[in-house]
Amino acid sequence: MNENPVTAALTALTVEVDGRTLVDRVSLRIRPGTVTALVGASGSGKTTTGLALLGEYPAGARVTGEVTVPEARIGYVPQHPAAVLNPALRTGALLRDLARLQVRDLPRSRRRAAARERVDRALADAQLTRADKVLSRYPHQLSGGQQQRVVLAQALLLGARVVVADEPTTGQDALTRSRVADRLGALAARGIAVLLLSHDLDVVRELADEVLVMRGGRVVEQGPAHRILDTPAHPWTRELLAGPRTLPYADPERIGTEVLTVGGLTARHRSGGARVPVLSVDRLALRRGECLAVVGRSGSGKTTLGRCLAGLHRDHTGQVLLDGVALPRSLRDRSRAQLAAVQYVFQDARAAFDEHRPVLDQVARTAVRLHGAGRREATEEAGRVLADLGLDAGLVPRPPGRLSGGELQRAALARALLARPRVLVCDEITSGLDPVARRSLLDLLATLIRRQDAPGVVLITHDLDTAAPATRVAVLDGGEVVEEGPAEQILNAPRHPFTRALLGADARRGAAVRP
Repeated sequence: MNENPVTAALTALTVEVDGRTLVDRVSLRIRPGTVTALVGASGSGKTTTGLALLGEYPAGARVTGEVTVPEARIGYVPQHPAAVLNPALRTGALLRDLARLQVRDLPRSRRRAAARERVDRALADAQLTRADKVLSRYPHQLSGGQQQRVVLAQALLLGARVVVADEPTTGQDALTRSRVADRLGALAARGIAVLLLSHDLDVVRELADEVLVMRGGRVVEQGPAHRILDTPAHPWTRELLAGPRTLPYADPERIGTEVLTVGGLTARHRSGGARVPVLSVDRLALRRGECLAVVGRSGSGKTTLGRCLAGLHRDHTGQVLLDGVALPRSLRDRSRAQLAAVQYVFQDARAAFDEHRPVLDQVARTAVRLHGAGRREATEEAGRVLADLGLDAGLVPRPPGRLSGGELQRAALARALLARPRVLVCDEITSGLDPVARRSLLDLLATLIRRQDAPGVVLITHDLDTAAPATRVAVLDGGEVVEEGPAEQILNAPRHPFTRALLGADARRGAAVRP
């Protein structure tokens, strides 16, 4: 491996912003046909390091060191792909425009077919299934996993020789993670250099040739993947590699009566001029003080279900009942009490905050808007809740850009809790978090659920380890609940073929990549 020529390199890279060091003398070499993985906590400098290969830095950054990219086209797949997709273009138009640029030197008679062939190949290489439906939709109509694969297809269309993949398996189920891992491995096999920035240590173990462990902008450990992951020398690496929590989220003795009921729900998305059914739920219920995990593949309808519960997706029929009373389909038609009762915590916490306003003010706004609290009272309450969730008083007066992903997710949870909800919908809230931050957030969630008069929690997740401690699990496939029941039964003795396939993919990956 080390005999391969270097495709791209960083030498003693240091990036400082406002006197704060984001990356501190980082050096790495990326070679054709290999996968180099950067792992570490949120805010450790992984993304800043990856973006340096593209010549992109935070505003006002002071940069020293050397970046070498000899004649290499570099593709970037960001953690939050919606930010780089044109919201005004359907996916098909976006990819076709890129493909036309690549074939413009061909005779006019061959361009259309050649462009179509390139799009089809890029979609296949990016593991985008049901491509006809994906191509007809706008980016906001795609799941997070689908958006990521569209961005990967873009990079492949542009002929990238280096792919910087920033959390490419974030928000994806076990089946899709396996396929994306396979595809990134196939890219390396074709001679493409892959720089993998990831919290998914199973994927890192499966793919990486070399691993660099970052903390506080520095590389604390570096070497061949098998050595770093099997016999880590640094205490921080050992903490990252610790296993997931296994204690139940909810206290069975505190679970109360049914608080939320879904009946005969059919939700639709617009595709072209048609309204296409994407979700059909006969019945689903949530009790006070319990945790219902909703699992399934990317695009299976998990987020659409959560948005229907919260009034964020109004194009549906059927009923969502809160304490036996039907909730209006749209947020705009719900009373203040109904808005407070069902709160939604988004997957992308950073996008859910106004980047220009202090986090404390935005959290406090919930108490003002939903409970009529005065500004001083709301700020004091927000400060208490944020502190309860482990956010230092020195952090919360800052704008969101100054907080890590894990810190922002805690702030998003605090904002929802300030509404004093009856139902809390958590949509992939651990996606993109490192293992340490993920364990900490889930421990925090368990503490909240076990309190007296705790809300019922709908935990939307692609991660079966995250779902395992839930009270019950509902499995979605193709927009339908194919299996629902106690978590132990669903995850240990599944009845439906899809559930068995989902668990089988996770088990196969685990057996293949874990020591």
